[in-house]
Amino acid sequence: MQWDDWLGREERRTDTVNSELVVRWCVTLDRPPAVDSLAPQGLHWCLGLPDAPTADLGQDGHPRRNASPDSFLPPIPLPRRMWASSSVEFLRPLEIGKPIERVSRIASITPKHGGSGQLVFLEVEHLTTCDGQACLREVQSIVYRDAPPAGTAAVPPRLGPEKFNPAPWDAVRTVTTSEPLLFRYSALTFNSHRIHYDLPYTTSEEGYRGLVVHGPLTATLLLDLARRELGEQSLATFAFRGVSPAICGEPLHLTLRRGESGIELGAFADDGRAIMSATARKEE
Repeated sequence: MQWDDWLGREERRTDTVNSELVVRWCVTLDRPPAVDSLAPQGLHWCLGLPDAPTADLGQDGHPRRNASPDSFLPPIPLPRRMWASSSVEFLRPLEIGKPIERVSRIASITPKHGGSGQLVFLEVEHLTTCDGQACLREVQSIVYRDAPPAGTAAVPPRLGPEKFNPAPWDAVRTVTTSEPLLFRYSALTFNSHRIHYDLPYTTSEEGYRGLVVHGPLTATLLLDLARRELGEQSLATFAFRGVSPAICGEPLHLTLRRGESGIELGAFADDGRAIMSATARKEE
């Protein structure tokens, strides 16, 4: 299928950085309240959310894909969808109580063939403004893929005998994710994908061995680690890439170290399996 008609397509969404949302976001992460009337870094993933009616959701909980002229995302037919990576520029803080506008644009659609079958990578560019001033640029990559063949072993593999090694890192924080945490983050982001709350569906239909921690939740926890180590509003850039799924109820080791070229962050399972890799640059 050709996707040229979707390239360059734009969508505009408006929202308000209301104080109640900021409070709920902070308590979800067990972190102190926001300070100086500035929204914490990472809150933008809770703004300008999709609003498909419940009747328009598909079996997986995502909005059904269709080729309507009004659709923003293309109707890529592959059944599995995952937020693969993002690259974010924090240009200026979002202010609590202020309206925002986000303009999103389809930048590229790239079919590929991998070891697991057919893949399509969709790249979306976002620009968020507050009071008419650019606050945040993000390039988000979404990957669509085939369903695993019947009889495929559950992913990710069960925890092995190896143990995560904290020695190479300057800072390590270990979080054991829980069903209430996943529920709250789904609510904050209006995310109804069933892999985050419906265990029978997740294991029998999607082939995971447990509820899956949201990719942006893991990224948010890494941003919170940067806040703890470097201070509020500390980052000028942040880029992450999902490596493998994190499973709810298992220890998630969040890491940070400083280098000559910037800040390196990561998330690891208890046996050292990489969950997410990330890089950042401090605000000067």
